[in-house]
Amino acid sequence: MDGGGFMGPPPVPRTPEDVFHDFRGRRAGLLKALTTDVEKFYRLCDPEKENLCLYGLPNETWEVNLPAEEVPPELPEPALGINFARDGMNEKDWLSLVAVHSDSWLMSVAFYFGTRFAFDKESRKRLFSMINNLPTIYEVVTGTAKKEHKEKTPKSNNKSNKSGSKPSRQSEPNSRGSKMPHPKVEEESEREEEQQEDHESALCGSCGQNYGQDEFWIGCDLCDKWFHGKCVKITPAKAEHIKQYKCPSCSSKRAKA
Repeated sequence: MDGGGFMGPPPVPRTPEDVFHDFRGRRAGLLKALTTDVEKFYRLCDPEKENLCLYGLPNETWEVNLPAEEVPPELPEPALGINFARDGMNEKDWLSLVAVHSDSWLMSVAFYFGTRFAFDKESRKRLFSMINNLPTIYEVVTGTAKKEHKEKTPKSNNKSNKSGSKPSRQSEPNSRGSKMPHPKVEEESEREEEQQEDHESALCGSCGQNYGQDEFWIGCDLCDKWFHGKCVKITPAKAEHIKQYKCPSCSSKRAKA
């Protein structure tokens, strides 16, 4: 396992931005494993196999593999033997545990590079500040980041249309198969502005990135997490025909049940 990143030739001076770019790529890969690719990840973590680790790679992909054979390894290693705990725990708890260890590993890799490239105090502070602006993998996987935001902002009425007759997805302002809502009616502008702020601070349950003004999003009707359409392979046209959307993670849980 080469771990990707800055390995190879003798170290050359790097910036905190370079290391953060590596961190963000590995983080995106780990989030895919624990959200959109969770069914595949679960299957690969066979308890009958040897000690396995979950690796996030700089190119935003992931892999489950044996630990590096080099001693000491070129990079800090992820938690060993995550597959052994898979069948002894509730799946949600197991994924949360893997998420915590993944966060710890990402930080150790980032600050390994920081030490290797001799970052000074200000450079280390800048690196941590960039990392700290992103929600942790644990927060994305468990929905903690979204819950914390809801406690700070007025609760939107996204579910008000779930009872009674449901308007078409074209006309429903808060439809799960439409772009994030924008204020449309003057007398309701104040309320809808609050909703807009709530949505703009929402995080994609797959990649963990914030809402983009012109991006298509869809919300899961079971866990209430929001996703970029591109992350879950749902287009606006396809969303028109979905009565109840279930994200990959919820679909996987229902299938196992």
